[in-house]
Amino acid sequence: SMSQCRDENESDRHGHEHNHGDEHDHDHDGPDRGAEESLFSQIYQENVRCLNESEPGAGKKVIKPWHERNDTTKYVESDADEQLIFFIPFTGSVKLKSILIKGGPGDSCPAKLKAFINREDIDFSTVERIAPTQEWDLVQTGEIVEYQTKMTKMYNVRNLTLFISDNYGDDLTRISFLGFKGEWMAIRQDPIITIYEATANPADHRTPAGEDRIQHGIQ
Repeated sequence: SMSQCRDENESDRHGHEHNHGDEHDHDHDGPDRGAEESLFSQIYQENVRCLNESEPGAGKKVIKPWHERNDTTKYVESDADEQLIFFIPFTGSVKLKSILIKGGPGDSCPAKLKAFINREDIDFSTVERIAPTQEWDLVQTGEIVEYQTKMTKMYNVRNLTLFISDNYGDDLTRISFLGFKGEWMAIRQDPIITIYEATANPADHRTPAGEDRIQHGIQ
């Protein structure tokens, strides 16, 4: 079955070249599919921010590798009220297929989620005024739930802001896992431009004082 799965992946990749990654309506449910599609390694972990976290730095700890998804010893709890904002930057450009959340226990489980892509300016003073890219009603459960995105809106994602606006009635919201699935592409730097700039005409640049004098002498 593993080799069959690999074959399907090969043909998938081949298909993507022709149809530019149209959505598939099927999942491969091999045992490592979750780890395989996880975008964990493509997140700038040190630049993840969480607003209204009760313990500084707790928010980034819930963005865990796939094999730690059920570890509830690391969690983030909201502070002043039930709301949380996460800012998650990626190391490249992402097509986001789904967001996975493990919340709770009980009424501390998040109830509403809004996602915004490619904004770096969202905080509690602006978040209610900006239209989200997508929003979800979340299930009350202690299990991990995977929420599918509208992939037509969730491509070319450089960073993601998540707003938990409400929970199931507790004073505080608790989350122990945030995961992301999708496809990742490096952001291409055009090498031709870089090389051109490195060997650009010296006349385009201010030259050091010594060279200046020599040029003036010639003139």
